[in-house]
Amino acid sequence: MKLDILVFGAHPDDAELGAGGTIAKEVAKGKKIGIVDLTRGELGTRGSAELRDKEAADAAEILGVTVRENLAFADGFFTNDKEHQLAIIKMVRKYQPDIVLCNAVDDRHIDHGKGSKLVSDACFLSGLIKIETNHNNKSQAPWRPKLVYHYIQWKNLQPDFVVDISGYIEIKEKAILAYGSQFFDPESDEPETPISSKNFLQSVTYRAQDLGRLVGVAYAEGFTVERMVAVDSLDSLI
Repeated sequence: MKLDILVFGAHPDDAELGAGGTIAKEVAKGKKIGIVDLTRGELGTRGSAELRDKEAADAAEILGVTVRENLAFADGFFTNDKEHQLAIIKMVRKYQPDIVLCNAVDDRHIDHGKGSKLVSDACFLSGLIKIETNHNNKSQAPWRPKLVYHYIQWKNLQPDFVVDISGYIEIKEKAILAYGSQFFDPESDEPETPISSKNFLQSVTYRAQDLGRLVGVAYAEGFTVERMVAVDSLDSLI
């Protein structure tokens, strides 16, 4: 199955927090989008891996993505090595995306930066003909995405471009709230975490508002790039 866009996240909820509005907008435009979570988030303070599995499935349905998979890497301990790169290469070759979205290049959680570099390296290696992989006992053809973009997460990194997600912020928020075990719940008796506060949820919306303000729209999500961005013409910009 060929997808237009494949979104990677070190943990379930990374894709929703960083690019939920963009995903929802591209789905509405008819794009086929998949999400691949690297880990099950089993080291998370709140909830459990089994609960995160269900929450991720619910969030995927809200966003309208075509497929969601989990590679079950070790949360907190996966590395950028051959074994993990090959697992991602198989996903890239399986879905043949034109665009890949992945974690922030630098962030508070160590898995985010690691996941960012791991996916980026694997996307390059996936295009090399001498790396052989198989899926369902069939040899996979080389495939390198045209573009790799990194969404912004905890840190306020300077984006290289933003996507207008006005009209999709409610879907983004709903998808985030599908992770009820992770985010603000005044009735929860689980330990507090940096992302379980009411302030954190508000900051996600505020960031989208602030990025939107800077470009003259209601809400936006920011991304960093690995190579220079080009446009067809001057009026392609908004």
